[in-house]
Amino acid sequence: MESSPSSTCLQYQYRSISLPSRLHPQNTKIEAELTKLKTWQSSIVSSTVPTSGETIRTGLVGLAELYNCVEELINSPITQQALVQHRKGVLAEETLEGSIRLLDSCNVARDLFLMVKQNVQDLQSVLRRKGGDLAIERTINAFNSTKKRVKKESAKCLKALKKMENQIESRSLSGVNYVHLSNVITVLREVIIVTISVLRLLFLFLSMPAADSTTRSGGWSLIKKLVITRPRGDKIIVNEFGSVDVALQSMQGCIRNDDIPNNIDVQITRRRLEALGDSMEGLESGLDCLYRKLIRNRVSLLNVLAQ
Repeated sequence: MESSPSSTCLQYQYRSISLPSRLHPQNTKIEAELTKLKTWQSSIVSSTVPTSGETIRTGLVGLAELYNCVEELINSPITQQALVQHRKGVLAEETLEGSIRLLDSCNVARDLFLMVKQNVQDLQSVLRRKGGDLAIERTINAFNSTKKRVKKESAKCLKALKKMENQIESRSLSGVNYVHLSNVITVLREVIIVTISVLRLLFLFLSMPAADSTTRSGGWSLIKKLVITRPRGDKIIVNEFGSVDVALQSMQGCIRNDDIPNNIDVQITRRRLEALGDSMEGLESGLDCLYRKLIRNRVSLLNVLAQ
């Protein structure tokens, strides 16, 4: 079986973490949290299945812990002194720029989650009411329209995150003569890079490939479609988002062939919608926590620079 898209996406950016040893003692905590995230990334790279929502939530929780350590680093006297002395330098500029761009990505993700959640709730409602075929198909079409918009917006964010990552990795520290400042920049760059990797997985989760066109032609048992078989014969195991997509395409195929979706298909679809809803709630919670940490870090930095 081929590697998952999520794993492939992480392979090129996965690297060892080597942080400066002469940094503030808080560096030990930061390095520990980065190492945990490195291990988490390694498990994803070695996996052959798409990354689940719960796995991504683990990454978001890890980021929240990491930013707690960054908060302590920013508020340490030696870092504050460096910031005040170089308030117009590369550290302040990079950190402020990075935080606002990461916050923008979080905001987009939050909006996309709200859109998908509304569609999931609408689908659950129409299936619970056992609405007619027209009502079901209309709601599925609305979900598909949202899915296209989500995929489009996710692609934009993925492109922006990749550009941000390239800019960070291309920047030099040759003009930074103050050792502590150079060390802090190195750490914060590592933090931003690992944040980008987690957000990238989040957007990949939301833009899970749609079911192959052959699954739209109708009526196959949902139980047989835990995997999507492409025309060339390879199979892709789907995550919670893709699983719902497969189920809905099957139901829509039944309706278009003038077949009535049976109770088993409806029950399986409802279970998959529930699983997706639960997964998205966990992701939203993790994303909101990360968002608050990013805001807090930014405020702390601005407060120091205002001294």
